[in-house]
Amino acid sequence: MRTQTEERGTITLNKPVLINGVQVAEMSYDTDEISGELYAQAEAHKMKASGSKGGNLAGAVELDYSLHLYIGFAAVIAVNPSYTFEDMERIKGKSLTKFSKIGRGFFIGSGDSGADSSDEQSETTPEPSTPARQSSKGKE
Repeated sequence: MRTQTEERGTITLNKPVLINGVQVAEMSYDTDEISGELYAQAEAHKMKASGSKGGNLAGAVELDYSLHLYIGFAAVIAVNPSYTFEDMERIKGKSLTKFSKIGRGFFIGSGDSGADSSDEQSETTPEPSTPARQSSKGKE
């Protein structure tokens, strides 16, 4: 079984939720499938749910715990397009922490930032922008 902080996997709900007339107890998710539009929808639904009109009050997405929840929801919706944020908002209890962990992992990651962390020096080293001054010593 995969951990809940991985990019993709399955969440088992502590309490099933009714979606499209079906009791759903497990949900698959994949954070790599979250599109820009779905990200924006997650943020909009988070702001609506929190009553915020001014955006991210946390100052940084890494500290915006409500957004973590909604990004976790977006990871589910990305691979279950018949689900909506309204469906996801009916989930209750400890299951919510599972979605928050997914969202937090989306922002904080698992240590693989995708950046090149090699010890090799960059191919382009900037040249000095001003020429070196000539020394007056030795010239007479």
